Amino acid sequence: MRIIIAGGHGKIALRLAERLRSGAVGLVRNPAHVADVEATGAEAVVCDLEKASVDEVAEIVRGADAVVFAAGAGPGSGAARKDTVDRAASVLLADAAERAGVGRFIQISSMGAGKPPAPDRDEVWAAYIDAKTAAEEDLRRRDGLAWTILRPGRLTDEPGTGLVLLAPEVPPGPVPRDDVAEVIVALLNSPGTAGRTLELVSGETPIRSLAGRE
Repeated sequence: MRIIIAGGHGKIALRLAERLRSGAVGLVRNPAHVADVEATGAEAVVCDLEKASVDEVAEIVRGADAVVFAAGAGPGSGAARKDTVDRAASVLLADAAERAGVGRFIQISSMGAGKPPAPDRDEVWAAYIDAKTAAEEDLRRRDGLAWTILRPGRLTDEPGTGLVLLAPEVPPGPVPRDDVAEVIVALLNSPGTAGRTLELVSGETPIRSLAGRE
């Protein structure tokens, strides 16, 4: 499979690329990040989703089997970039996928999306949750994409366990980025998860049992 990964230099994206290797294409904004993506065995393409047009992105994704939105404004960014990256870049990628005829779209969202931001969190966090919620809502309106929304819990850099809890609603909890990447691979091989929003934390279900599950 040829899988396009937006936000290709992110921690989850690089782990995903390591698993997909030559089947992955990581989109990066900074040319200095190309070598890190290529070190995983994947291809790297420089593309700034905050500046690119739909046509430009459509040419990149044309012929792909699926696209994965793993981009994010990241720590230290303000409320404005939460909107331009976590929402607008997802919308752009979905538009491009539809234009290029790529049917499968997996969006990495966040637990907490779909609900009002907690009142005790700061405005940047609120902007992040609002942006993820809006990006999810945009996908649900699209009939031309077989989308799956994945909402991981608190991300950690602990080694993956291969054991998770994946369901429409799960209790809050942590999950290693290694396991998130493995679950995305399973989702790519599970067309029956299209049209579903799934939350993810560490648990007791082997990830290898998820692939192909309807």
